[in-house]
Formats: sequence, C-alpha cells, structure tokens
Amino acid sequence: MTTLDVTADAPLENLVDAIYRNRFGKQDLARRSAVWKVLCEDWFEAYIPRDGRVLEVAAGYCEFINNVRAAEKVAVDLNPETRHHAAPGVAVHRIAAESLNEVVPASHFDAAFMSNFLEHCRTREQVLAVFSAVRRSLRPGGRILILGPNIAACAAEYFDYFDHHLALTDRAVAEALELSGFHVEVQRPRTLPFSFRSKLPSAPWLVRLYLKFPIAWRFFGAQFFLVARREERPEDQG
Repeated sequence: MTTLDVTADAPLENLVDAIYRNRFGKQDLARRSAVWKVLCEDWFEAYIPRDGRVLEVAAGYCEFINNVRAAEKVAVDLNPETRHHAAPGVAVHRIAAESLNEVVPASHFDAAFMSNFLEHCRTREQVLAVFSAVRRSLRPGGRILILGPNIAACAAEYFDYFDHHLALTDRAVAEALELSGFHVEVQRPRTLPFSFRSKLPSAPWLVRLYLKFPIAWRFFGAQFFLVARREERPEDQG
C-alpha cells in the first residue's frame, strides 16, 4: 500500500498516480481491460464511426481508448502513469480536461468519451468548463459519451472513494450538457454496477450477457450513461 507524505495545501490532483496505484492492483488491471474490450465492442462502438477520430478525457489506464476501434485515438489525463498504459498508436497528453484545447485541434474528433470522471471535479463550474472544452474539440454533429456513478442509485457507496467530490445524477449531467451546447440523444440512469468491486461477476462473457438484457440494469445498475451531440450555434458559423 502506498504511503503519502503531503502538506495540507497540496492539490489532490497531484496525487492521482499514487491514489490509483493504491486502488488498482496489477491483477485488477488485466481483468478490467478484458471487460472494457467487451464494453467497447458490444456497446460504445455503436455510437462511434469505425474510421473516426476518438478522444478519451481523463483516460486513466487507457482501458477504453486502447480497446475502442478507431482511425485516430487520443487520450488526455493529469496522471503521469497514463502514457505508460497507452497502446501503440494512442497519443497521450498530460493535461487537465478543461485545458485540452491547448493540445488538441478544434472541430476535429467524431467522438469523445469519459468514464467515472465528473464526480472527481471540484466544482460544477469545472464540469461546465470540461464540457465546453470537449465541445470545441468535436466536429459539428460529433458525440460525447459519458459513463458515471449515479448518486440516486448508489448513495450508500458513492463517497467510499476518497477523491469523489461532486454528487451527480444523470439528470444533472444532462442539464449541464444542454447548457454547454449539446443535445442529449441517449439518457440511461442505470447501466453498469457501481464498480468492479461489485458482487456481480466480471468475466467478459458474463458482461456480454449482461449487456444483452437491459432489464437487469434496473436492479444491478448504478452508473448512468449519456450520449449527446454537439449542436451548432450562431457563433460557430462566425
């Protein structure tokens, strides 16, 4: 287990690599990657062009971006460990999500993805800044896909993670997306279980089976899933 020696005014974001090393063992990472391969193939890729350009925001250990099929794959994250987990062909930028426009081109990506990230933001204003940055990076009509814990479905566990700050629901995130110039196309309040520590088995074949029966999501799901499309505004034409 990692032991941290920090001062009281040290930003928690500076400790993200130590927090994640402590949270996820090597055995967990291999198991998670196999599950993410199924999630990409049987779920997320339905919203992403096969020959498209994909951006992952707060990519962590690159489990999504490594497994999704796309012509161009880019990851951004503050964690210095992210680049060590990226597969060949994945470009990695170490930068805060709200500052991603400093390193990626505007109106470039067909899709952006984020998983279990927004609850780590310090403020709701930061969430809006992230959405604004992602919107600028997407081409007109490009989509953002968001997966995250829904406090309405997992209130007892939501703050079991030390670095969770914001309590969010699918409705709150959908409203923030609309305010940020997106049109919500898909809004599911319950999909996957709260975490990989769930009692549900996480063998890839069981995950594939679980995805085929959305009725089960009502009982076991605790993460929301939203898909929203970048809408055009008058200022975009200018």
